[in-house]
Amino acid sequence: MNDEVAGIEIPGTAAACEATRRVREMTSPLVFHHSRRVFLFGALHARELQLRPDPELLYLAAMFHDTGLRTPFSDAVQRFELDGADHARKFLLDHGFSPEAADVVWEAVALHTTPGIPGRMGPEIAATNLGVLTDAIGWGLDRLDGDQVEEITAVHPRGDFKKGFLQEFVDALKKRPETTYGTVNSDVLEHFVPDFRRTTMVDRITGSAWPN
Repeated sequence: MNDEVAGIEIPGTAAACEATRRVREMTSPLVFHHSRRVFLFGALHARELQLRPDPELLYLAAMFHDTGLRTPFSDAVQRFELDGADHARKFLLDHGFSPEAADVVWEAVALHTTPGIPGRMGPEIAATNLGVLTDAIGWGLDRLDGDQVEEITAVHPRGDFKKGFLQEFVDALKKRPETTYGTVNSDVLEHFVPDFRRTTMVDRITGSAWPN
């Protein structure tokens, strides 16, 4: 029988269970609980907005969305969101999902920190982003039922989430600072890493090979 938290059923498929186990191994307890909350908050927002994401695909996207922080996908140095998206796509294809389903989850993970775009895309992509926004920065928290929020955070406690989550980003991104260009991730390094200076679009245009 599937678990239920705050009226949201946690998918109990073989793939979902294996993803839960895999993500526990790939991330920290803080990120694991964050990922589960992202699914639950995303599902609540989807219900309110009358979106109808596939619950299993939404769950897999939420679970894998931050796996790239601690576990690069390959030797290629890339944004952590792409590492997580590549982990997710491989997992889905290895577990018999269609390429189309794998692409949906890939897009949800790859775009989860990108402002403005996920809400214009499919329900799994939009709901993943909304769940991330709620758990990370409190977006839409006032629109959710307080008792449901309390139940979610009782099952998946936040602890000292703000401090711990930022530290996860610092530890992951200081090793690949060039991948933060043009993303919100550069905010974290600029705040916490004294010798980091973000590259701006102005830098890239004025420093280009063109003479004028």
